[in-house]
Amino acid sequence: MDPLVVSCWVWAGCPCHGRYWSFRSPIYVALPLVAGYLSRKWIIAAKGQEWFNRRFLHVLTPITIIALLTTLVLLFSVKGDVILTNPLTILWIAIPLFIQTNLIFWLGYWLARLSRLSYEDAAPAAMIGASNHFEVAMATATMLFGLSSGAALATVVGVLIEVPVMLMLVRICLRTRHWFHAQVAASSS
Repeated sequence: MDPLVVSCWVWAGCPCHGRYWSFRSPIYVALPLVAGYLSRKWIIAAKGQEWFNRRFLHVLTPITIIALLTTLVLLFSVKGDVILTNPLTILWIAIPLFIQTNLIFWLGYWLARLSRLSYEDAAPAAMIGASNHFEVAMATATMLFGLSSGAALATVVGVLIEVPVMLMLVRICLRTRHWFHAQVAASSS
């Protein structure tokens, strides 16, 4: 979990006591992870990798998107009043997230350029590095602490910040694509 998000949870009054982590974490985090791993192994053993990739994932993808959107709607409906009535709290969470996302993106993008990676590798690497994976954070916060917790608030604010910031960073990648043309041309000769 992102350390900045965890610190926001603590600041927002999230009960991060050991009893929550010791009991809920294995049930809500480890159990689905192990179940996903084992079911993947069993399905591939029974039906094959090709069937898993072409059939199973195509059925599973819309289900995961619907589940994420449902979680977002629930979180926004529970936290909407807090967001509107406490703008300073939202700023205290949003500003560090904005800075962190930009800092990690620019560090990754610069290191990719320094390493002479192609644009096709550099842009996704920097974007993935900068992403806070709030869909995972939302699911974890909701399962561990509930919809009305400070942790859920931090993840809702995270989504509100991350989406426009990531779109801004995509635009930056597109506008700076020319930084990598020389490296791509040089590496292909």
